[in-house]
Amino acid sequence: MNIIYIGDIVGRAGRRSVRKLLYKAKEKTDIDFIIANGENAAGGYGLTENTARELYGYGIDCITMGNHTWGNRSIFEFIDSDKKIIRPLNFNKSVPGRGYNIYKVNGKNIAVISLIGQVFMGDNNSPVEAFDKVYDKIKDTADNIIVDFHAEATGEKRAFAEYVDGKVSLVVGTHTHVQTNDAQILDKKTGYITDLGFSGACDSILGMKKEKVLYRLKTKMPKRLEVATGQVKLSGIYATFNKKGQTTSINSFKLKD
Repeated sequence: MNIIYIGDIVGRAGRRSVRKLLYKAKEKTDIDFIIANGENAAGGYGLTENTARELYGYGIDCITMGNHTWGNRSIFEFIDSDKKIIRPLNFNKSVPGRGYNIYKVNGKNIAVISLIGQVFMGDNNSPVEAFDKVYDKIKDTADNIIVDFHAEATGEKRAFAEYVDGKVSLVVGTHTHVQTNDAQILDKKTGYITDLGFSGACDSILGMKKEKVLYRLKTKMPKRLEVATGQVKLSGIYATFNKKGQTTSINSFKLKD
């Protein structure tokens, strides 16, 4: 089983990076399943139905979310019906959407779980407790389990990965928009990377226009950020799983148009 996981797609530039560069990423090997974090895909904040459909049209099979899940309020109109969108499992039970789903891919059951961290990320429920409850439900039916751990703190991401090592096929970190140089296979054969990086405008600060971010830095005054434009890049990882659900290879990539 060969998969691609794409880092946080930031606005129109991020969607353009998928349109222009995903085919290059797929040239290296036969890809069975493509996942992307899309919590910033619509204007840098949240996801719209049209944006989701656009990404599906480019070949994305599943979209995971994060702290900007509710950044565009129109998501309330379609998140319950769209089974390709996975919001953090450890949000309160009363919120719409789903925290995981299982997809049938070439005769295999692939479970995708989204979790959000607690360190510097707001008052979220325990990702460990949420994972444990779902894992007991799906461990006997899922051939592969993939986790998007959307978090700020590197230590929290790594600690969670070590906690689930041997239980899941892959843990990818998202949210910080900076790709880390630590794609690896842990002791019990779970693939891991601290952060996938972002997909969007190269000449930017984390995908946003530099002057808007610098104004905030200089004045400490609020100013709505805007998605940057220009040359784009696509960031993510390739991973391969064996029949036991273990990762046998994981490699990061960054492609530019």
